[in-house]
Amino acid sequence: MNILISLPLFLFVGSVKLEIEAPSKRLNALVILADDGGFEMGTYRNKICQTPNLDNLAKNSLIFNKAFTSVSSCSPSRAALLTGMPSHQNGIYGLHQGVHHFDSFQDVKSISKILKENGIRTGIIGKKHVGPDNVYPFDYSQTEENNSILQVGRNITHIKLLTREFLNTTKPFFLYVAFHDPHRCGHTNPEYGEFCQRFGNGEPGMGSIPDWQPIIYQPDELELPYYLPNTWETRLDVAAQYTTMSRLDQGVGLVIEELKASGHFDDTLVVFSSDNGIPFPAGRTNLYDSGAAEPLFVSSPLHEERKGQITNSLASLLDIVPTLLDWYGIKYDASIESNEVDSVLTGKSLLPLLEKEPSDKSKEIVFGSHNLHEITMYYPMRMARTQRYKLIHNLNYYSPFPIDQDLYLSPTFQDILNNTKTRRNTFWYKTLAEYYKRPEWELYDLKYDPEELNNIVKKNSSQEIFKVLKDRITEWQKATNDPWICSPHGVLENVGRFKDNPQCLGLDNVW
Repeated sequence: MNILISLPLFLFVGSVKLEIEAPSKRLNALVILADDGGFEMGTYRNKICQTPNLDNLAKNSLIFNKAFTSVSSCSPSRAALLTGMPSHQNGIYGLHQGVHHFDSFQDVKSISKILKENGIRTGIIGKKHVGPDNVYPFDYSQTEENNSILQVGRNITHIKLLTREFLNTTKPFFLYVAFHDPHRCGHTNPEYGEFCQRFGNGEPGMGSIPDWQPIIYQPDELELPYYLPNTWETRLDVAAQYTTMSRLDQGVGLVIEELKASGHFDDTLVVFSSDNGIPFPAGRTNLYDSGAAEPLFVSSPLHEERKGQITNSLASLLDIVPTLLDWYGIKYDASIESNEVDSVLTGKSLLPLLEKEPSDKSKEIVFGSHNLHEITMYYPMRMARTQRYKLIHNLNYYSPFPIDQDLYLSPTFQDILNNTKTRRNTFWYKTLAEYYKRPEWELYDLKYDPEELNNIVKKNSSQEIFKVLKDRITEWQKATNDPWICSPHGVLENVGRFKDNPQCLGLDNVW
């Protein structure tokens, strides 16, 4: 099969000029990222979880209803956000730390590196979780690499003071504040609770975070999302998550107050989102909407037109780098000498959406690319999502879907596991067997099946859209130099006599 095909995608190729010139006033940017955060906030109609600071930020922002991560896994999603390249393109295929040790390719151009080269002061506070340092350099760096992650990621008073220290500058800046809330910590720091909800709460041995006012939630009052089992164990689990969502919210409020106190609120683009889905079954590591959909606010002091409004236009975290380049008026130069990296960006700037909603969204599409989470969790997937349809390609579909360590020990998953073993009702929207055993292709009509339960890929009436989305995934894989482009039914040959005519050569087996 010849894989050289036309590419009707949003691409930044070569020295492409972005849409706007940098205004005469020096501009800054602040990106705030939650860790495994979801839609547990008033802005997204959660009536229980108290998030007044995030809700106030939303009122000053364009609110995205259909924003998605390109990969639902911690390090890969952060690398994708900071490079504008999906996991398979930038080289971080799975978690960065310890034995996993995934790094981006040496020639990848991250946003921090590009901005440093253009005289903009760069800073990171909180969770970094990507490498190597020469690909992700920051002028100011307070992360888990030189601090306790609990202190730089959850101690909101400490985060406030670090933010104040960074903002004491006369240079234009880019600051990336990556909270560790509401990530689970039960299997690493169980003394603080499943979500570290007791860390810094003033109880004996827990320490105290001066700026944090802990909020305790009642499990019986919660409104669970459709993809979580309606059990008491899950309700207790989610209640703990809500407590840390409120700590995140209070931390975001402190960071915004520091921005205002520095005098830069009126010249700073503020972006808030999360890296991937929540750490529950069907959440993180999944490319279903329950694992890939993300909150996203974009607040611009130069765009008053749509503050507090909602957009239903599709957006991807791959759009953050093009948006920041657009904001600073910087050209993106994709010309590098590397056999490993094709530096084309397939995202688009989100700034035009701050002015008006597109009249036609029918051609909008976002893509997903997952390979691993933990080193043992090899389950490559590719995804294309339009306004109405989603297609998922499970490349390793003969294997059961893998479960990560902290989710496995969580009360929610243990309850599903134990109820399944004893053949009791799990009160879940799927069986465990359905969750583990996935077909090669999953196609969903989101208009009639938003919970993604009815796979229509084999229906005669679905064959046209199946082919269209399948081709679009292949086009995107080609544009982003995806080494998995021929998997699982062929072998990519693209060197030697195939250098100028790359081919997927079939395995001629029984599949």
